[in-house]
Amino acid sequence: MASRSHVVSTPQSPTLDGGTGRMGGRAWAVLFVLCGAIFLEGIDVAMLNVALPSIRADLGMTTGAVSWVMSAYVLGYGGFMLLGGRTADLLGRRRMFLFWLVVFLAFSGLGGVASEGWVLIVARFVTGVAAAFMAPAGLAIITTSFAEGRQRNKALLVYAGTAAAGFSLGLVVGGLLTAIDWRWVFFAPVIMASVILLAALLLIPAESRPARSSHGFDLAGAASVTGAMLLLVFAVVSLEDPGAGWGRAAAALTGGLALLAAFVAIERRSASPLVRLGILRSGPLVRANLGAMLFAGSFFGFQFIAVFYLQELRGWSSLETSLALLAVGVDAVLAPTVTPRLVSRFGNVRVIFGGMLLAAVAYALFLPMGLDWTYAAMFPTMIMLGLAFALAYGPLTIAATDGVTEEEQGLAGGLLYTSFQFGSALGLSAVTAVNTAAVGAGGSSQAGLDGFRAALIVPLAAVLLGAAVTASGLGRRRTTATDDTREALEVAEASR
Repeated sequence: MASRSHVVSTPQSPTLDGGTGRMGGRAWAVLFVLCGAIFLEGIDVAMLNVALPSIRADLGMTTGAVSWVMSAYVLGYGGFMLLGGRTADLLGRRRMFLFWLVVFLAFSGLGGVASEGWVLIVARFVTGVAAAFMAPAGLAIITTSFAEGRQRNKALLVYAGTAAAGFSLGLVVGGLLTAIDWRWVFFAPVIMASVILLAALLLIPAESRPARSSHGFDLAGAASVTGAMLLLVFAVVSLEDPGAGWGRAAAALTGGLALLAAFVAIERRSASPLVRLGILRSGPLVRANLGAMLFAGSFFGFQFIAVFYLQELRGWSSLETSLALLAVGVDAVLAPTVTPRLVSRFGNVRVIFGGMLLAAVAYALFLPMGLDWTYAAMFPTMIMLGLAFALAYGPLTIAATDGVTEEEQGLAGGLLYTSFQFGSALGLSAVTAVNTAAVGAGGSSQAGLDGFRAALIVPLAAVLLGAAVTASGLGRRRTTATDDTREALEVAEASR
């Protein structure tokens, strides 16, 4: 057991502000490089969403096979995220970020030259694994390079806004590139990754070598948690198949839970655990991760409904659909400008709660969707979702990393991104299952509309549950980001 003094005296890496408390040119340059990486990850996923029909036609893939182009990425991302976050702490954040950025670049290029569907699926799986190591390493570089408080919050909100912008703009860029050739959806990230890699090599400062544990690396813990996450994500993805998928999902879920139980037992006995289980006793951290999972699940479930509603029922083109969803990208402007002031005044919990409620109203406004709806009727939902993202996404990132000691920042980032990814997969699968069950054998436009309306209950219920989880932290006195940090530190110290 570590003493309280040990926690307080944990050595910290030098911050980029040089102790001045202000973000200079070097700090902004490093932040832009890391924002470029998360923008790349977001735009990569969004562009592929739009390109799937063209890929299916060109490579002669079935609908079920082409869905695995997306599912393989989700499987790699969600399965290795927790391991990726902890590895960044143990082996070095800069080192892991640069190495896996190279892997991301290489396998994006492989996807662009693929002539067989299975090659493309393998490439997407490895690209997802690369993102699972790269994303938490990048987040940990931010949280350890900017002093906790105002400057770190500002950096994280800029980072979160950039991630949202990547996803929003990716829908439009993907439509434009697919009109030329779907392979450019893979080649464009290669070009972007090359530029980011060069800038990262020049700008991200070297870090001191992480302290090595005399007990070695927790291989048993790494194998069990990675296997558990792979099976759990596979179980969720399998739910999209209304037939054999249920059997596969049940088997994978059983295996995943068994491995997760084994992982907990291993970590309790390990002299050098991969994950210190005491970190999960932090109320703010658990609330943030549950909220992130439910918020992400609600949004990606809604996006699935909106895209298929516009393209299948309304006959809109992929580019028209992308432009319709572009209003959600207002988050990229609001997150670094308005949200910091709100967090400073009201605290993370209240701002996140407001974002959750706003998202619930947005989904509810879309429930009366009809076959003759104008875009003017849809626009309130789109713009309100952008506002909800600005209020919830960045503050969730702050809340999930506040008060966590430096040597566990990668782990905190891995937990957060695992929650986002698992929630996204769960939201998509739940919406697909409900939509399929509601439509049944009916093939009419009205049956399809009824199916989408039924499926829309899933994101609405998910975000309301997320609001309820967040509201459990509202009973305290009015908190600021500093109050949240202090509470998280006290819980973390007490659990050691």
